[in-house]
Amino acid sequence: MNDKTTRIAIFRKKEIRKTIYNNEWWFVINDVIQALTDSKDPAQYFKRMKLRDSELKNLVDQGGVQFVPPLRLEIDTAGGKQKAYCWNTEGVFRLIQSIPSPKAEPFKRWLAKVGYERVQEIEDPELSTKRARALYKAKGYPDDWIEKRMRGIAIREELTNEWQNRGIEEQKDYSILTAEISKAIFGMTPAEYKEFKNLKRENLRDHMTDLELIFSMLGERATTEITKSDDSQGFNKLKEDSREGGGIAGNARKELEKKTRKKVSTKTNYLLSSEQNLLENGDE
Repeated sequence: MNDKTTRIAIFRKKEIRKTIYNNEWWFVINDVIQALTDSKDPAQYFKRMKLRDSELKNLVDQGGVQFVPPLRLEIDTAGGKQKAYCWNTEGVFRLIQSIPSPKAEPFKRWLAKVGYERVQEIEDPELSTKRARALYKAKGYPDDWIEKRMRGIAIREELTNEWQNRGIEEQKDYSILTAEISKAIFGMTPAEYKEFKNLKRENLRDHMTDLELIFSMLGERATTEITKSDDSQGFNKLKEDSREGGGIAGNARKELEKKTRKKVSTKTNYLLSSEQNLLENGDE
């Protein structure tokens, strides 16, 4: 089982992207290196590590008895989905053995905890939702926002399951369909929306306001209902459904903006600062 969603883990205020592959967490190697070394060029740091440690190089290139080599997996970036080198828990443990950093031991304990939590989540999927709620709460998000965010995650998952059951397999196709919905709702693709909000690697929806989340949910839920009603199959028909579903939410957004004379899309971000508050950067 492969999960097409990138998650963000936090180690001492450092973001480490991870994704599920074959039911286990795989971590972006460059993020791990940056978290432990503060390197401004983790890719070059990784190359130098392999030059210094021939055993590590062999494991990276070929794997070993207890190791699978790193894989290039789809990861969310500022420019959309891109492939990045990732390694599973065992691989990352071996990687950090070659990093001379005082942060290594706390990181090992953190990594072991994350891996154990994944095993628990497989046995009880409800734990994943509970942990997500707790993480948002720890970051300072208000309870009503968290409820909308969690509901949005459920609606999104139902939609992507429908897409998968109706012929969508490639990650780029998921991205295209999502972009169609977003353009119809907000007039921007997710990549353009992230640029509008001045985001880089951050998850776009973690930086949406209540109204932005609500209209995103409406667009995706409407798309799901249209797809089910039409019994749509194949990419072209699902793309048409995405435009129609997003258009329903887009029309509702325009009506609200006309009535309130306020834009729904704003540059509001949730910034990971010491205060951890929602900061308003101004409307478009």
